[in-house]
Amino acid sequence: MTTPRILVVDDVEQNCVVLSEMLTLLGYEPVCARDGFEALAKLQLGIDLVLLDVMMPGLDGYEVARRLRADPQFADLPVIMVTALDSREDRVLAVRAGASDFIAKPVDRTELEVRVGSQLKLKEAREALDRHRADLEQTVARRTADLAAALEKTVEAQRRTYEAHLDTIRRLVLAAELKDSDTARHIVRISRYTGVLARALHLPPGDVETLCLAATLHDVGKIGIPDSILVKTGALTVEERRIMETHTLIGGRILDGSPSEIMRAGRTIALTHHEKWDGSGYPHGIGGENIPLWGRICSVADVFDALTTDRPYRPALSHEAALAIMVADRASRFDAKLLDLFIANLDEVLGILADFRNAPAESASDALLARGEETVPWSRS
Repeated sequence: MTTPRILVVDDVEQNCVVLSEMLTLLGYEPVCARDGFEALAKLQLGIDLVLLDVMMPGLDGYEVARRLRADPQFADLPVIMVTALDSREDRVLAVRAGASDFIAKPVDRTELEVRVGSQLKLKEAREALDRHRADLEQTVARRTADLAAALEKTVEAQRRTYEAHLDTIRRLVLAAELKDSDTARHIVRISRYTGVLARALHLPPGDVETLCLAATLHDVGKIGIPDSILVKTGALTVEERRIMETHTLIGGRILDGSPSEIMRAGRTIALTHHEKWDGSGYPHGIGGENIPLWGRICSVADVFDALTTDRPYRPALSHEAALAIMVADRASRFDAKLLDLFIANLDEVLGILADFRNAPAESASDALLARGEETVPWSRS
């Protein structure tokens, strides 16, 4: 441990000698300065405390203290004023100038020992606190950097997981496309129609995206329906219709148990988009608001698309004819508020319909990257 170095500032040589001898006996290393200018210069010698006389020519003790405090390097350096002045005004002036403590002249050795020791202990504690703060800041900076790196890895992992989920969806759509290209393109249109309703409901952007992607999975269960039924040009028999209706349950089983939010939403839609408001739908015959919102949204989009596109057993209807059929079933099949909202945004709906009628044929799995799609006929859905 180094010996504390104390700067004694006094224009009277005898006072410097006496204070230096006392400090030496107390185990300190004194350094003398005969005026304020010399004192300010000698601060660069690694001073731990200043004993500063007040009444000096040129720069008095108050001015030396003010200049010392104005330098950030010495802002916390202990300064003990050594003065014969003992009025309240003098002490207030000294404190305002930057004094840490006072010693009255003539200086008593015991008082000097106590006051110098006290100030040095305070300085040591303050420096220890500064070191601790600096160490803490370094630790925080290091841990913040580590956390940022860990978060970046987490984000990248989540991004890869999300892309994997999208890839799974694309592959399911591709499977539907290989089985029935009309069904596959229907998937993309359904995604876009559900997006119209979701935005009209002012759902959060994240929910809109999830719904648009999940809607593409609504008829994924048709992968399990025999081609002889799926693309049959004539009316379905009672048994064939029963088999066709199982596509909802097949889709639910395909998507069941996935940790993906999109897959879970897709399962909900697959199971409920053929339920009806009056409870006469399938597979579970639930009705009203017991049907999840996303299933109700997809139901409106699914029926509109089924009616306005060509099917093996009938040509596409005009949008006016399709909407007339849907309005006639407004109270029994649909959530009336959603149907009304769909009609209120008909311009956007018709824009989507026109896009697909005018665009060249493309892979639905590719189109899904930019939009979203799926469904089947009104009579077969």
